[in-house]
Amino acid sequence: MPLYEMVCIAAHNQEYARIKALVSLTASHIMNAGGVVRKIESWGTHVLPHRMHRHSVTHKLGDYWSLHFDTSPRTLRSLNRVLRQDPLVVRWTILRQGQKIEDVAAKGRSLIHPGDQFL
Repeated sequence: MPLYEMVCIAAHNQEYARIKALVSLTASHIMNAGGVVRKIESWGTHVLPHRMHRHSVTHKLGDYWSLHFDTSPRTLRSLNRVLRQDPLVVRWTILRQGQKIEDVAAKGRSLIHPGDQFL
């Protein structure tokens, strides 16, 4: 399974529970399809570089977060469908880091080990 990194901008909301639910939905979608979530990071709330329109709403602030995961291309297509329909998601992009973990390590990127603790 290829290793991917997703960066997502969610519509800013004072309730942290809505962002947490979006991240949980995304991670469980990957894991229920047999994928592995390796790392979840919150980048915080930032002013968007320009006004962004999504689902008939204009956004000026966004909550940024990233997700590192392994999954099949079929699951990736279904994940894109889920994110496209969610009104909380403003923008997202998914980049393939490598076909195997050895490809990522060969490029000098750090490996994420299963025993690592993340906050």
